[in-house]
Amino acid sequence: MLRLRPYKKEDSDIIAGWIQDEDVFIKWGGELFGKFPITADVICDKYQNNNGGCTEPDNFYPWVAIDDDGRVVGHFIMRYINGDRKVLRFGWVIVDDSIRGKGYGAGMLKAGLRFAFDIFDADKVTIGVFENNDPAHNCYKKVGFADCGIRQAEPVNVIEMEILNPAK
Repeated sequence: MLRLRPYKKEDSDIIAGWIQDEDVFIKWGGELFGKFPITADVICDKYQNNNGGCTEPDNFYPWVAIDDDGRVVGHFIMRYINGDRKVLRFGWVIVDDSIRGKGYGAGMLKAGLRFAFDIFDADKVTIGVFENNDPAHNCYKKVGFADCGIRQAEPVNVIEMEILNPAK
């Protein structure tokens, strides 16, 4: 069973440790952080001093997933889209590379969806995944996200996905 808690400064060391090669960095969305390699200080600065790059106040919510032993096993962020308080966007999804493929990502995102729908009262949650990231795409589909379009992007196009609040 995974639990979510808000990101803390010391989590940046753990997250940076999962991003050991440029391919992971790019698929994670690291180009929004600058150039590879990424450091804990860069993550911490982006999150704590730059509101995750969001211009709107109160629009950036970084989370970590904790396993039953209290170990940080995953990370993602939530933010509103264009000031619309009914649409949340998940992003910067990553799981400890030593446990990828074991359901932790899906469990983390399911917990995030419960929070998005039950606490934030979102009508919809969106996420994007690079076309060349089949493991993440399959994970998001497993959670219930559905493909809803392709966005042209560099270096790889992005598959846009969404899931609607089942209670609405």
